[in-house]
Amino acid sequence: MRNTKLILATCIIILTAISYSCKNDSDMKDSDSEEQYYGEKHRPQYHFTPEANWMNDPNGMVYYEGEYHLFYQYYPDSTVWGPMHWGHAVSEDMVHWEHLPIALYPDDIGCIFSGSAVVDWNNTSGLGKDGKPPMIAIFTYHNFDKENAKTNDHQSQGIAFSNDRGRTWEKFEGNPVIPNSEKIKDFRDPKVMWHESTKKWVMVLAAYDKVKFYASSNLIDWEFLSDYGIDGDDRLWECPDLIPMKVQGSDETKWVLIVSIQKGAPNGGTATSYFVGEFDGNEFKCDTKNQKWLDWGTDNYAFVTWSDVPKDDGRVLGIGWMSNWQYAQVVPTEKWRSAMTLPRELKLIDSKQGLRVTSHPVKELKSIRKSTRVFTSPDTIQFAMSDFEVDGGLYEIELDFKKPEHGRVSMQFENGLQNIVVYYDAETDEYGVDKSKSGNTTFHENFAFLHTAPRDYESDNIKMHIFLDHSSLELFADDGRTVMTEIFFSDKPLYISMLNHSSFNKLGPEFSLVINDYKTHVLESVWD
Repeated sequence: MRNTKLILATCIIILTAISYSCKNDSDMKDSDSEEQYYGEKHRPQYHFTPEANWMNDPNGMVYYEGEYHLFYQYYPDSTVWGPMHWGHAVSEDMVHWEHLPIALYPDDIGCIFSGSAVVDWNNTSGLGKDGKPPMIAIFTYHNFDKENAKTNDHQSQGIAFSNDRGRTWEKFEGNPVIPNSEKIKDFRDPKVMWHESTKKWVMVLAAYDKVKFYASSNLIDWEFLSDYGIDGDDRLWECPDLIPMKVQGSDETKWVLIVSIQKGAPNGGTATSYFVGEFDGNEFKCDTKNQKWLDWGTDNYAFVTWSDVPKDDGRVLGIGWMSNWQYAQVVPTEKWRSAMTLPRELKLIDSKQGLRVTSHPVKELKSIRKSTRVFTSPDTIQFAMSDFEVDGGLYEIELDFKKPEHGRVSMQFENGLQNIVVYYDAETDEYGVDKSKSGNTTFHENFAFLHTAPRDYESDNIKMHIFLDHSSLELFADDGRTVMTEIFFSDKPLYISMLNHSSFNKLGPEFSLVINDYKTHVLESVWD
């Protein structure tokens, strides 16, 4: 971090001249070409998207032999939700992805809902061969005939295995391994991990308004352990994840339970939450009043972590579905629907407000920085767009400034027609993202709102780390303590326009903004 302080005694600091020569539809690559699908309008350039059709939850997140596997809920016949399959992609760095054939298809038991995957290193399942550990996928079967008959046992848990690095999969002939004997209508999304203390596999499974824990010695035969939930909660819980995490700067280990919630999120619709507590191999314990939000934006759902990340790496790594069930099926894309968030590293910190999970863009994203500009004097803040080698409206911005006593510090992105504003408000001590003028917002009544998040940090400095892609903006504030993920659909790519410091209390004509550090990185497409 640079220590240079720039005192900018003006309310509006023009950072860039707005360029009107943005890419238009005629500049885009032929979207009918399978190899050039990334040229479609609104297509993110460094976030994962399917080549075509519908995608939602990330599934089967596992690392094996140098590859991060990303499976995902996929419907290959439409751009809206339908009978679920598992799509599949692999990456060596979580940034550049290779699309692979569909991994799991529906069968006579049902279609393939969300789940997880692990490497069975000791072949506890007996499904490996040639002395190599198998990869085991654990997923929810959903039977539409039973659902239509309202038997309430239409969801059950099955497994599949692979002995060729996840390239082909075989369903276990004894499926389902956990039938729905209690007839729970919403009984799904198994996440499995190896629990070292009890030498067993542990599964956390969503069951409407709670989660259930199961244990197994072989990934096939499962026994029920316990429940965890909020008494009287009427919200649907989904995509749970149970993770042991060390508190930063200590040897203390806590257990983090991530749960995505179908309604009642802080800015409306769906979002991902978490609890920090204890797990003894049988029960998870945490005061249910201590539910926190992993992301305050409206577009990070079903966030789950990768299993089997090497111990010498040591990070907790995950990714989420970048959308919201309020409007996911009607967003204005044509050949594809939905993207994933940036891959993120989670950390557990002890703060004055208690234990908190922070989110950070993974370090591998630095590989797509094409050019960087560091601002060291007031003169360099004001520059022509042509001086910056702007290419496609893809940015990473690192901004650190002294917390002002009054007013709002905002950064604006625009294309001459539409804009998004990201800000910190000193009066309310909160962050905000305003996408009300971001472009096409008419597809759903709940899309175009100002979204806010409270600042959960006591510091004299404000840090804003922003990633802008063609249809998404992600804010990591105060070293990941406050995170907001937002999608948008502008007619043309957005560019950095201005940094603005203004007062709404009229306590003085101007306020000085002290900049500690400011860098802007132009990013490159991962698909070119």
